[in-house]
Amino acid sequence: MAIDWSGAQGERHKGIALALCAQGDGAPRLLHPPGHARWSRAEVLDLLLRRLPPDTLVGMDLGISLPFADAGAFFPGWAQSPPDARALWAMIDRLCADDPHLGAASFVDHPGLSAYFRRHGGREGVHFHLPGALHRRGRMRVTEEAQARAGCRPYSNFNLVGAAQVGKSSLTGMRLLHRLGGRVPVWPVDPLPESGPVVTEIYTTLAAVAAGRTAGRAKMTDHAALDTALAALGSQPLGGSGAIDDHSADALVTAAWLRTAAHRSELWHPSELTPELAATEGWTFGAA
Repeated sequence: MAIDWSGAQGERHKGIALALCAQGDGAPRLLHPPGHARWSRAEVLDLLLRRLPPDTLVGMDLGISLPFADAGAFFPGWAQSPPDARALWAMIDRLCADDPHLGAASFVDHPGLSAYFRRHGGREGVHFHLPGALHRRGRMRVTEEAQARAGCRPYSNFNLVGAAQVGKSSLTGMRLLHRLGGRVPVWPVDPLPESGPVVTEIYTTLAAVAAGRTAGRAKMTDHAALDTALAALGSQPLGGSGAIDDHSADALVTAAWLRTAAHRSELWHPSELTPELAATEGWTFGAA
């Protein structure tokens, strides 16, 4: 299963898309929430807890943590900085308890934390960059540097500005990960289970590149391009025609890619992934 996620305000979001495929080469299919055209984050959480098919590998297009290795802390200089990813998720969920729909506005507006983020209105916190940083993209996790080496253009999860930013979706996603409560493990923060479902972080551009697209042309907006990408991944075509929204296309192609990648041992054992890094920053599945 692949989940294209959204950190936008409100209850239901056009940016959330879920696609599922079975073993074999059958085309992936889009999943729709009961009685609605658009998913809510709460409905996705309920699906993960109650309605997953057995042994499902779930890829979520978001960052499961924040940078830690570059400074030895998520929030260097702040006494309450949590020690690992699970403590970070719990803190975000606690500080945002009054934010509806798994929102995270209270977290980034917190007086002790806002200085670490780049927010709208030209509000760039004094700790958005580490002292002496050579670029203006903000702090990066080790896995995001690996994404960049693969030809992608990752953004810092501390950046909340711009159409390509992933910070908002990552923070709302961390609330969901906390509420899974360990009932569905999250790799690599949790060990890969012998059986049963597991959630991983994915980057849909990596799936598009594996399907023969370039990183700059990762987005697909018509069924012909989608079916070409699916064929490159050994999947049967979806068979539609005309336009398709890029969120649905991302989820469909990534689900088909996860099916081909799930049994590749080297993707579960990236050379840079130490136990400390797994517990703090996590990793993006497929970022070799």
